[in-house]
Amino acid sequence: MTSAASLTSQFYELGPVRRIERWLTAMPHPTLVVDISSTHVAAARWGKINGALESYAVEPLPLGAVLPSPVEMNVAQPDAVRSALRRVFSRVPAREHGLALIIPDLVVRVFILPFDALPRSADEALPLLRWRLKKSVPFDVDETVVSWMRQAGKDGNLEVVTAVARQKIIREYEEIVLGLDAKVGVVLSSTLATLPLIEDRDATLLVRMSGKTLTTVIVRAGNLCVHRSTDMASDASLLSPQSLLDEIFPAVAYYQDTWGGAVDRVRLSGLGARADIFRRALSEELKCPVGPLAESEPPFHLDSGAKDLLLQNLDALVGWMMNGGS
Repeated sequence: MTSAASLTSQFYELGPVRRIERWLTAMPHPTLVVDISSTHVAAARWGKINGALESYAVEPLPLGAVLPSPVEMNVAQPDAVRSALRRVFSRVPAREHGLALIIPDLVVRVFILPFDALPRSADEALPLLRWRLKKSVPFDVDETVVSWMRQAGKDGNLEVVTAVARQKIIREYEEIVLGLDAKVGVVLSSTLATLPLIEDRDATLLVRMSGKTLTTVIVRAGNLCVHRSTDMASDASLLSPQSLLDEIFPAVAYYQDTWGGAVDRVRLSGLGARADIFRRALSEELKCPVGPLAESEPPFHLDSGAKDLLLQNLDALVGWMMNGGS
């Protein structure tokens, strides 16, 4: 998804392998990436040649400074967010023309839409997508930023992965950056940025917490099969394993019904000190290997700096680099 200030991005059919990663690669790729979440502001700069981490910084946000929502105002305390980002930029300067801006998952609604056919022309495809989305989103689809890619469903039928967000909400996040004399080149939701960290083979379930937002994703052989974000009652420190399972089970059941198989592995992110409790619960329920996202195969050859970011649950910053940002 591009900046709301620019034209809507369109992503076309890109081949059978790593479609999601190539979708991301179709975007501009600044080496500076900024992540604004409900809990923190962070930035990382990646080397242009070898993709090594050059610098990064993280600043916590006051409770309630950012309230992720697809509909309502998100940045409740803009001065606090801007101040935190100013401190981040003091250690990771925003010296280039554009940066990648990562925003909370709840802001960007992701749909996997079946189509018999979709025009190749963006001018023709966009109205059709907005028409299909009209009854699925709680806001006026004519006031949205829309990005999409094509993929093949289980039986080879056409599916269109569509990401949509309200322009006015994206502008809230952009204005924080613009207020510090930086420029946004790309806007992307947090988990979409993280997808290149997931194994591409078989079926992988990603269970990812950011603040109180639980995002459940299932990827199979480069296809996005499930994407579901939920605002939970609490963050991971107070969340019961059963409440987590209750939210994950519909996504797993849908995948099993649609694709006719079970998930092969589970990757966890953002569950903090209680990650092992959730790991055991998921392992017992799903009967498959469960481990942290940091132990996934794609990040295996990352340098120590990038791996350190993963251990700090700053996986979106690393995912941006891995999809071609370097």
